[in-house]
Amino acid sequence: MYQQATVTMSMRELDRLKVMQAVVAGELRAGLAAERLGLCARQVRRLAKRYRIEGPVGLTSRRRHKPSNRRIQEDLENQVARILRDQYADFGPTLAMEKLAERHQIVLAKETVRRIQVAAGLWIPRKLRPPKVQQPRPRRACVGELIQIDGCEHAWFEERASMCTALVFVDDATSRLMWLKFARTESTFTYFEALREYLGRYGKPLALYSDKASIFRVNRPGAVNGCGHTQFSRALYELNIDGICANTPAAKGRVERAHLTLQDRLVKELRLAGISSIEAANALMPTFIETHNRKFAKVPRDPHDAHRPVRPEEDLDLIFACREPRKVSQNLTLHYERRLYVLRDTAANRRLIGKYVDVFQYPDGRIEIRVAGQALHYSLYGTSGRPDPEVLKQGTVVENKRLSHALQVLRENQARREARTVTLPTTHRTDGTPIPRSKMVASQKPQRPRLRHPVRAMDPELLPPLAGRQTTDPKRPIQWNPESPNTDIST
Repeated sequence: MYQQATVTMSMRELDRLKVMQAVVAGELRAGLAAERLGLCARQVRRLAKRYRIEGPVGLTSRRRHKPSNRRIQEDLENQVARILRDQYADFGPTLAMEKLAERHQIVLAKETVRRIQVAAGLWIPRKLRPPKVQQPRPRRACVGELIQIDGCEHAWFEERASMCTALVFVDDATSRLMWLKFARTESTFTYFEALREYLGRYGKPLALYSDKASIFRVNRPGAVNGCGHTQFSRALYELNIDGICANTPAAKGRVERAHLTLQDRLVKELRLAGISSIEAANALMPTFIETHNRKFAKVPRDPHDAHRPVRPEEDLDLIFACREPRKVSQNLTLHYERRLYVLRDTAANRRLIGKYVDVFQYPDGRIEIRVAGQALHYSLYGTSGRPDPEVLKQGTVVENKRLSHALQVLRENQARREARTVTLPTTHRTDGTPIPRSKMVASQKPQRPRLRHPVRAMDPELLPPLAGRQTTDPKRPIQWNPESPNTDIST
């Protein structure tokens, strides 16, 4: 028998111990134990024999507490440590591994180099490093130099209305709430409308500071189609406003902290005012912004205002419209948003065949085709001219900020499809009782009248002349002899 002792085992070895106990006790066959452990039956019998002689110790790995067969030689490890200490003391494990292979022909794994660096005191593991201290960034000097913008989706009207998004503009120098606009969702057009109202109130700022949402930058690294920038960034470029994206939410902490204040104070102000719609809330914002800034705004270091006026040649209607290039086909047609636009057949338009024109889509849904600053007349092919409702295809990728709006669009589309569904006639009511035949919904297509005498549907020239009287009994069989011309087919 084996002696009692304390044995350290892994979870896998504990499972093996329980199976071997069942095998030795005769409760489990070797074949089933082999399937359960993923071994062959011969190996199970070897383990059972070892368990009878040595006990649980016999089931542990024989390589425990022994050096690995794949370990590097001690002389090579000392050589690598000396090279790292002399030449690559400030190198990370990945770069040090590459330089050892390029310059010294020593090929090692990255984790092996990391272990040698840690043992030599050249690298501190990430868990042992002191936490980073995020120093607050100093404010900008003057108003309008840097405006932080962000959208906050929240239950602003509580249970009185559905959730919506507040587009917030905060000045970095003073923490002033420059502008706030409520919208159904955070999209390019809503930012266009909010920025246009901001420009009309203050002018053009030096730069806008936002997050890395797809409205402000192209997030797909391998994007090959398009012009390389978003519609919002294109509008900022035409207005000579720089757009900057923050790497972390903490980098634009002033607008993030403004969200917390607004979610507390603004919600209560809307409740006291009895406001439950986006239009009424936007009408209240100028008064609320003025009251908010009197309490929380800071004094800038420089009294200069960096805002610039909008130039007369900057047409805001054209700038704040989504613009896409489209190629004119040989038939003077072009495609945009799954619709076919037909241009007038004129000499000037024929010169545009094979060339690109700009399609402008305005926030109110209007579509305009322009080339060289001139609008072209067009007609829609195969449609009534009414704008199509917004449609989301199956499997459409939706950002988290637009999920609520996407669900609202899906809800409206499903309701529209349900209303378009044709209700077929039924023979039973919803409670299961049959509907009388006199109250059933008649089919729109009239049924074909059933002939009482099918023989009369034949060619009249092939039928003999009728004789005698017709019977009123439909069950009486028709007797007719083609050789006898006087045969009565109605009796």
